[in-house]
Amino acid sequence: MKTVLERKNHWETVYETKTPNQVSWTQETPKISLEYIQSFKLKKTAKIIDIGGGESKLVDYLLDEGFENITVLDISEKALKKAQKRLGDKAVKVNWVVSDITEYNPEITFDVWHDRATFHFLTNTEHINKYIKTARNFVTGFLVIGTFSENGPTKCSGLEIKQYNQEELTSKLNNGFEKIRCVTKNHKTPFNTIQNFLFCSFKRTN
Repeated sequence: MKTVLERKNHWETVYETKTPNQVSWTQETPKISLEYIQSFKLKKTAKIIDIGGGESKLVDYLLDEGFENITVLDISEKALKKAQKRLGDKAVKVNWVVSDITEYNPEITFDVWHDRATFHFLTNTEHINKYIKTARNFVTGFLVIGTFSENGPTKCSGLEIKQYNQEELTSKLNNGFEKIRCVTKNHKTPFNTIQNFLFCSFKRTN
């Protein structure tokens, strides 16, 4: 099991040495994520956090849609600096947080917690439980998680991941969250391979 420092060093190296077209998770348009967030019918003042956002363009689209309270969290400072450079003057509208999700202690609650491809990197029970506890304590509205499905890869960026089906993911979150909808989607990587993802949305229940 890698330490937080080892995980951080891994991801700093990835973002220092690779461009977006050299990593499998790159999306030009985060279509599924946007559809889920739009389905919640949020006010533009809604507090949204993107867990493991890195260089994702989700923040660009949310800003373009007029959302005013966006937080992007990633373990890699280099990833967030790349995203800030891409956004230019718009970057000041976003709250940027450098943290491992298992050590994150938010100062506010969130209306939407979005995570595409961070949760599945947590492969031991302690880290999974920490993640879920943080979400339970700080999410007041909705949660969207995208993980590799049972038909997806077993590794990513040289690291082991944990695959999920919707029953298992729902079971992990059933104390505090009610499933709204799950879909599986193929993601075509920049190098033309296919990764099968499971996306599920949940609503805070108590």
